[in-house]
Amino acid sequence: MKIGILSQFPELYSTRRLVEACEGRGHQALVINPLNCYMNINSVQPSIHLEGEELAGFDAIIPRIHASVTFYGCALVRQFEMMGVYAANDSISIARSRDKLRALQLLSRKGVGMPVTGFACKPDDIPDLIAMVGGAPLVIKLLEGTQGIGVVLAETKKAAESVIEAFLGLKANILVQEYIKEANGSDIRCFVVGDKVVAAMKRQGPEGDFRSNLHLGGSAEKIKITPQERKTAIDAVKAMGLAVAGVDILRSERGALVLEVNSAPGIEGIELTTGIKVAEPIVEHIEKMVAARKRNRPVIA
Repeated sequence: MKIGILSQFPELYSTRRLVEACEGRGHQALVINPLNCYMNINSVQPSIHLEGEELAGFDAIIPRIHASVTFYGCALVRQFEMMGVYAANDSISIARSRDKLRALQLLSRKGVGMPVTGFACKPDDIPDLIAMVGGAPLVIKLLEGTQGIGVVLAETKKAAESVIEAFLGLKANILVQEYIKEANGSDIRCFVVGDKVVAAMKRQGPEGDFRSNLHLGGSAEKIKITPQERKTAIDAVKAMGLAVAGVDILRSERGALVLEVNSAPGIEGIELTTGIKVAEPIVEHIEKMVAARKRNRPVIA
């Protein structure tokens, strides 16, 4: 197969491992910077061009769309889909997962466990908004934040009111979320491919920080997850419609709670921590899906 890897950063570990996994299974892999592509949108033969040449002959793409370019990245994935190319994660699913509010509403609709969350535009009763999620301490998140940036722990009601008022004063969209104290600054990252959790690790925030992101200095260790945590991770991915995702879960007194579903999860941290190769199962999944599509393709006389 000819597989395109949509990534702005060919030097990154995740991109290099995907190329290695594709080539190791006998496929041709081409890294494509989505921002350098441009599209011909028409009703006869839609196409994508790069450096004056048409990108053609692809069987599949693996989107590694950075959060900062979600809009254009999803448009490009959608164009590939219009050309009949299989996308490991389709454009609609990526857009769903990137909209934190929409993602939480989808998880809620499907009955997937998650922290109690409040969302408001111009609340006339901020104390009631705070009480709605269980009071202080609570977590306040910028809707557009990534990798733990724009996430604040307000330990008192007064601090919560001040932070909420400040964010709303800047016309920022925010989520107010229940603080899960028993998680103790840690979470579990489950790496899901298809309908399987292929690897899992526990991430622990640095001393004095409730955020467990490895980018912020957190540590990680391999962990064995429970059947309920496994089911929760898979259900969360299905709710988004994704095929490849990282699911961040908190262990709480009432079970597994989903924090986030990431449509372009990093590969380096989970592979180095667990010793499990996760790039190869992604390519295997693509092989299976492309083969299934070809079997179901109608024969043209």
